[in-house]
Amino acid sequence: MRITTRGQLAVSAMTDLALRQKMRPVALSTISARQGTSLSYLEQLFSALRRAGLVDSTRGPGGGYTLARRADQVSVAEIILAVENLKADDLQNLGAGQAAQVKSMTGELWSTFNLRVMEYLQSVTLQDLVAQQLEKGGALEDAAPAVAAKPKLPPKPRPLMARVGVPNSVFALGSMPLLQRR
Repeated sequence: MRITTRGQLAVSAMTDLALRQKMRPVALSTISARQGTSLSYLEQLFSALRRAGLVDSTRGPGGGYTLARRADQVSVAEIILAVENLKADDLQNLGAGQAAQVKSMTGELWSTFNLRVMEYLQSVTLQDLVAQQLEKGGALEDAAPAVAAKPKLPPKPRPLMARVGVPNSVFALGSMPLLQRR
C-alpha cells in the first residue's frame, strides 16, 4: 500500500479541522494558510471528503467545513480511502494482485504487510491525532502563522509648538502682507 502526499495532506487538514471546529465551520483559506497548502488543492480534497460523508460544508459568510461525525468515529483509513479514490475492497485485494505479480515466496509478505498497514490505519482515529497535537502543545489560534515580525519603527517626532505670527502652510504664507513676510 502506498500513501501519497494527497492522503497525508488530507489527514493533516482533517486534523487541523478537528482541532479548530468549535461550534462553527472552519474556512479552507485558514487551513490553507496554516498548512502552507494551495487553496484550490484543499478544495479538491474536501470535495472528495464531503462526497465520502466525512465533512459537511456551509456556504456564505462565516461558512466553511465541519466534521460530519465525531472525531473519535473517523479513522485515518477512511480519510485516505476518500481522497485516494480507492475502495476498502481494493486494499484487501491489493495483496492478492501483488502476489500474482511477485514470486510466491514474497507475495505473502507484501499481502500481509498491506493488511497490517490497513488494520493500523483503521485503528487510529482523528481524535487520537487531535490528542497527540494537543499533547505536543499544538497552538489553537485561528490566525495564520506570522510571516515575519515587523521591525519596530522609531517613534514619530513630536510636532513643534505653533509659533504665533508664523504661517503654517505655503498658502497661508501667500495671504500674508508683504511686509510681514520678511
